[in-house]
Amino acid sequence: MTREKTITEFMIEEQRRYPEANGDFTALLNYVRLACKRISFIVGRGALAGAHGSAQAINVQGETQMKLDVMSNDIFLRTSEYGGHLAGMVSEELEEPYQIPAEYPRGKYLLSFDPLDGSSNIDINAPVGSIFSVLKSPNGTDAPTAADFLQPGAQQLCAGYAIYGATTMLVFTVGRGVHGFTLDRGFGEFILTHPNMRIPAEANEFAINASNERFWEPPVKRYVMECLAGHGGVRGKDFNMRWIASLVAEVHRILIRGGLFMYPRDTKDPAKPGRLRLLYEANPMAMLVEQAGGAASTGNARILDLQPTELHQRVPLILGCKAEVERIEQYHHEHDQGLDRIYSSPLFKERSLFLQN
Repeated sequence: MTREKTITEFMIEEQRRYPEANGDFTALLNYVRLACKRISFIVGRGALAGAHGSAQAINVQGETQMKLDVMSNDIFLRTSEYGGHLAGMVSEELEEPYQIPAEYPRGKYLLSFDPLDGSSNIDINAPVGSIFSVLKSPNGTDAPTAADFLQPGAQQLCAGYAIYGATTMLVFTVGRGVHGFTLDRGFGEFILTHPNMRIPAEANEFAINASNERFWEPPVKRYVMECLAGHGGVRGKDFNMRWIASLVAEVHRILIRGGLFMYPRDTKDPAKPGRLRLLYEANPMAMLVEQAGGAASTGNARILDLQPTELHQRVPLILGCKAEVERIEQYHHEHDQGLDRIYSSPLFKERSLFLQN
């Protein structure tokens, strides 16, 4: 009988691959793991923990904070700040970088996180999650400014998420594949249950918020129309459409059974080139998806190559099955070159893809 491997054992084995490692990075991931366990406990208690409903506040994103947004952000900060491994943190809920309190030692890593992704799902008991990313503090600074966090996603040392659903799972990569751990609530430890997660090469599902269809760019409309045409269309097969309103849940589904997620650039708000934040949403998820054999793009460029310009920068995000991401990139290229005139007809501008003659 194969003995179950705990997340602690897994991380120690990874650390042993690097003789020069001193354990700081492993310790940091242990604090992230602990933060996710604490959030999982509160999510699991729901209304019993007073975690439902609005916090009656607006965050830096201009979004209404839920009580659990505030609670989760505080858990991440308080759990991670005192270990001596971090130089600073960035959160979706904070306008500026969080400085480690003076009474605690500081380390060489930077932590960026979305403490509670999908908070609109809280009150309906649908999946929510946490997303995190670890970078090296440039030049060893222990008092990082916003500029120190503005590193391309390709420089991430680690990326991952926790999903709080029927079970709690922690999924992460340190650049050597993607591994999933399920929380055994009986003794409070994460157990390796999904080693070497890989995205299936073929896709028959896609996820997109169809209510924004009238704002999509022509290449995205073209792609969705072809999927909806099903077996009788140019793709020659049927697709299912999904939407959970939680990036963590969407990516988790793709890692388990494949498919594509899209929150593309649209014209709904010209001041926002995308919906999702680059540093602590798009970058970590892009690293995970690429490590699992998929791809992540804006439609025109690889996510991990983007040079961030501000902490809360928004970008379009298309990720999942590599072949499907490349198809959408091709459609963007053809559109930019004026090669898709058939898809620029009024069909794509004045009527819904979902109306039937």
